[in-house]
Amino acid sequence: NMYTWLVLLTLSLTHGYGMCENRTKNLRNNIVMVMSDAFDGRLTFEPGSKVVQLPYINYIRQLGTVFLNAYTNSPICCPSRAAMWSGRYVHLTESWNNYKCLDQNATTWMDLLQKNGYHTRSFGKLDYTSGSHSVSNRVEAWTRDVPFLLRQEGRPVTDLVGDESAMRVMTKDWNTTDTATQWIHRMAASLSEPFALYLGLNLPHPYVTDSLGPNAGGSTFRTSPYWLKKVMPELISIPKWLPFSNMHPVDYYSTFTKNCSGNFTEEEVRKIRTFYYAMCAETDAMLGQVISALRDTGLLNSTMLLFTSDHGDLAMEHRQFYKMSMFEGSSHVPLLVMGPGVRSGLQLSRPVSSVDVYPTVLETAGIAVPGGLSGHSLLPLLSRSAARPGWSHPGWAMSEYHGCNANASIYMLREGRWKYITYADGLSVPPQLFDLKTDKDELHNVASKFPYVCRHLDKVLRTAVDYPKVSQAVQLYNKQEFAAWRKSLGGNYTQVIASLRWHIDWQEDVENNERAIDNWLRNSGLKAGHY
Repeated sequence: NMYTWLVLLTLSLTHGYGMCENRTKNLRNNIVMVMSDAFDGRLTFEPGSKVVQLPYINYIRQLGTVFLNAYTNSPICCPSRAAMWSGRYVHLTESWNNYKCLDQNATTWMDLLQKNGYHTRSFGKLDYTSGSHSVSNRVEAWTRDVPFLLRQEGRPVTDLVGDESAMRVMTKDWNTTDTATQWIHRMAASLSEPFALYLGLNLPHPYVTDSLGPNAGGSTFRTSPYWLKKVMPELISIPKWLPFSNMHPVDYYSTFTKNCSGNFTEEEVRKIRTFYYAMCAETDAMLGQVISALRDTGLLNSTMLLFTSDHGDLAMEHRQFYKMSMFEGSSHVPLLVMGPGVRSGLQLSRPVSSVDVYPTVLETAGIAVPGGLSGHSLLPLLSRSAARPGWSHPGWAMSEYHGCNANASIYMLREGRWKYITYADGLSVPPQLFDLKTDKDELHNVASKFPYVCRHLDKVLRTAVDYPKVSQAVQLYNKQEFAAWRKSLGGNYTQVIASLRWHIDWQEDVENNERAIDNWLRNSGLKAGHY
């Protein structure tokens, strides 16, 4: 459309990016990463890209490379970032939930860049070390094996603010973006060494629903008329939902605990999706401010720029919002790269994941990649130069989830047309298999129809993770952490647990809920996936 092409034309005429190799081959590239929250990766290529105007993402896509099948290694904020920063799978760092992630002294790729002569700066949302997030959030994760059903989130709602000139809805993110781009203007251009800049955004994560208190999580999709104009309402799909009786037991648990099991009108669903896409458009504009700062300072030609996210948002697909799921809306993330030597207009279908960022960035900087990483450098796929000898990438992507709103550990393997999802010990909860070529909406579980495909993918998955053993370790961790927390509260335990986010449902049968927790702690048989 005209808006996108004007942006492209303005930027490309200004600096002629992508037409030539980096003139100073001896200099190491600068590295800039913009990482948003909750951004659905399917919006970065067709047909999803038609739903909302994202001119700066489109700009990177046309002048760089887009990965069509990039996945988070865990569809929740902190564990996902832990994998990206450490280059190691979640089960290796034991980043089990939003509270339990990396140690403060964990070595990130940014640390290695700094040790090797880069000037490094980080702005905004980092969120990858242990110890943060609300008490409710961690208790919900610890007690997910307890056989009760309690609503834990606010029901998703929309909130229209401002008028047609209101650009800056998410002021915290805009302020952070301003600080980052001011740093580029004031500092980056005068540095004698290469720099690495990270900008972490909250958007398009839904906002806290104020009426539910400070620990409510996020269930408000907020935007202004300015951003709504960037959305094409006629292209917004209303997702099909399976009847409750046909839902996978873990998906049903997620739907219920996310407070999405009530009735929604088609208009409500359409509105939530529209507002979410508008929030993505606002995020894109922040990315655009970074691109413009690099262009204005003459740094764009010598900078590798990456855009990605920690996870997506289901935006009412599968009768859910938020993440914590292996469905595409939640687990599929954007990954776009442009910079010196990166091929233009390239679309790569090979499944990749967030752990691949670590070795890619180091190789870009000419730094030796340490052993023990889970990821593989993507540079040979991106580069105009010939692939280096001995390079390999497995050709599949793996993700896992161990936190709240899912009552079993979940493991996903994406290879070719198939997405395989298995749970807990692989036996007590039925697996799922989706053919993404013929079933993009993931409504038809064909695991029983293609048992040989499941066996093959399960075998591949087990080369990356001994998942029954990991599930057992998580269950033990959950019991131990909850028991220690309960003990720390002493006589206040009953009052505190009854006043967490689930307080409305908890109060309906306090005695039974407390008994269910007592039985769970006493029970040594580790079962999962039941509600």
